[in-house]
Amino acid sequence: MKKAPFPKKIKKSLLAHSDERIDWFYWLRDDKRKSKKILNYLKEENKYTNYWFKTNKVNSKKIFNYYKNAIPILEESLKTKLGDYDYYSTASLYKEHRKYYRVHNKKKKLILDVNKLARDREYYDISSIFPSRNHKYLAYGEDITGRREFSIVIKDINKNINIEVNECSSTGKIIWNKNSDGYFYLKKDSKTLITNCLYYHELGSKKDDKLIFKEKDNEFNLNIFLSRTKKFLLMEVSKTESNEFWFLDLENENIKLKRFLKRKNKHLYLIDDTPKKFFILSNRKNQKNFALYETDILKKSEIYWRKIVSHKNNELIENFLCFKDFIILEIRKNGLSQLVQIDRRSNKKQYIEFEDEAYSISLSNNNNYKNKIFYFDYSSLKTPSSVFSQDLYTKKRKIVWSQKILNHMKNKYETKRINIVARDGKKVPISLIYKKGINLKNAPLLQYGYGSYGLVIEPSFKLSFMPLIDEGFILAIAHIRGGQDLGRDWYDQGRMMNKMNTFNDFIDCTKKLLNKNIGNKNKTFAMGGSAGGLLMGVIVNLEPELYKGIVSSVPFVDVLTTMLDESIPLTTFEYKEWGNPNKKQEYFFIKKYSPYDNIDYKPYPSILVTSSLYDSQVQYFEPAKYVPKLREHSTSNNPILLKMNMIGGHAGKSGRLASLKETSEELGFLMTLSTKDS
Repeated sequence: MKKAPFPKKIKKSLLAHSDERIDWFYWLRDDKRKSKKILNYLKEENKYTNYWFKTNKVNSKKIFNYYKNAIPILEESLKTKLGDYDYYSTASLYKEHRKYYRVHNKKKKLILDVNKLARDREYYDISSIFPSRNHKYLAYGEDITGRREFSIVIKDINKNINIEVNECSSTGKIIWNKNSDGYFYLKKDSKTLITNCLYYHELGSKKDDKLIFKEKDNEFNLNIFLSRTKKFLLMEVSKTESNEFWFLDLENENIKLKRFLKRKNKHLYLIDDTPKKFFILSNRKNQKNFALYETDILKKSEIYWRKIVSHKNNELIENFLCFKDFIILEIRKNGLSQLVQIDRRSNKKQYIEFEDEAYSISLSNNNNYKNKIFYFDYSSLKTPSSVFSQDLYTKKRKIVWSQKILNHMKNKYETKRINIVARDGKKVPISLIYKKGINLKNAPLLQYGYGSYGLVIEPSFKLSFMPLIDEGFILAIAHIRGGQDLGRDWYDQGRMMNKMNTFNDFIDCTKKLLNKNIGNKNKTFAMGGSAGGLLMGVIVNLEPELYKGIVSSVPFVDVLTTMLDESIPLTTFEYKEWGNPNKKQEYFFIKKYSPYDNIDYKPYPSILVTSSLYDSQVQYFEPAKYVPKLREHSTSNNPILLKMNMIGGHAGKSGRLASLKETSEELGFLMTLSTKDS
């Protein structure tokens, strides 16, 4: 058997709070990504992984063919109506990227073919398309490295030519001014990649773009939105525990940004407008799950706010959408998303509920404030996504778009929602899907988790996992603390000094499922990416023999070293998520779980780690260091593999088929392990 590569060891002492850590692989960091020694080492890792896959007959081709047989030859997205025009896109089974179209007076026009733009490029991705208000121009963000630093391209739709490219390192999102002769965009700091500046660009101008706003506190990040009535540009300045909104009147030629309400510690709020009012979703006065207020456009001060929807301990209000006579709330109750319709005239509330035990529902495509219908997306673990329209007045509902999955019969599958009791007595929800008729006790179990940033892994349809499920796997999504599944407090219980709850919950979910005879204890697997990769790193240190195999995608595994280095992208923005290790107590708490720092001589399971050289979220050198250190300390003979994309970013390669090929390799690794004797 070919020997795994092993990089040389160079001693590096890291000192903080009188605590010394030795990092033998620190030298694998090259911010310019030009070092031949490092690049050659990464290529050797890829060769070794390919060799292991070939020797062990990993059949990723079978899984990739499953995807190709499930995807229609041509898919068409839901049409988005903007004024008198409809915009939509198509995806072809034989093409990596989408084509974008516009329909006007029943005439269809191809306005952007991303496949042509991506031709002869190793990596190419666009952020989205942004038609101008007069429908003359099309803007889109263009990323050619995977670092999510987008140039902004402006295309004249009628002439079918690009008229300018703004190489501005933006987020890829723009908001047009009213006259369609200029746009606003957000720019990232070139070193930290924190979004900290709002600019205005005038089409065709040779002058420098106008700086509208610059955030000086490097713990805050910017985002922009178009308000409900399209009258205002809304800008959010936010960090984990506090934020503030600014607004800019797009109907006024003087570009002037006004603050809505000054940031306050531990106050989070969200605003949107109607013609005469602002609505505010706020957690003020310790209303952790938020309450909804309204105020007149000219009366922003909190003293004028009038409460519309009260705070509830068992319901998290996640979002809201205003119409002339109604408000639709997106809420989360018992861990599941729901919609609530509120009559603004009578204040009556109606819950919109569904039959599945585990499902996901969200508002989508509601661009017109004056509309008499609203649209929402519905999906469950066994039901592909569908978009429904529902009349706000008559409550009549119909399907307007469905995701087509060929050869899929949802009645073949069982879905369940169960709760387990964690070690500290908290009930943790788990969503399950498996094929009907399988022997649950003998079936391979794959548990998936994330548990950070308040993000929820929805129990929605996930084509990527269906090949394993059809082979007899049970898929379990553990809704652990650190997500916002059971309200804001569920998130707070899984961050900073409470972070161990996230990892303990995941382990407890696995053990309780096996105790309930759900899953084969000799064929139990786990998977997670990014912060979910951190989760994978911690659980294998804590319970190396609980899992037979792990897939850890773009994993954040060197938490302490990264969070101590403000030059690493996005670090300071995340102090309220992980803690600030410049503070002694928080340093030693992070050190307790940081995967790289806690690797020891243990019988580690089989592990596949994936990453990308140009990843802007988790730098490539974290997994590159992690793998050799794991190998050096593992007392088992189980493989520990690294697959490094030499192009691409946090989401891997660009292009749909390329992405599915990567997923096929990850699942093929697990499927191969499931057939091997323990």
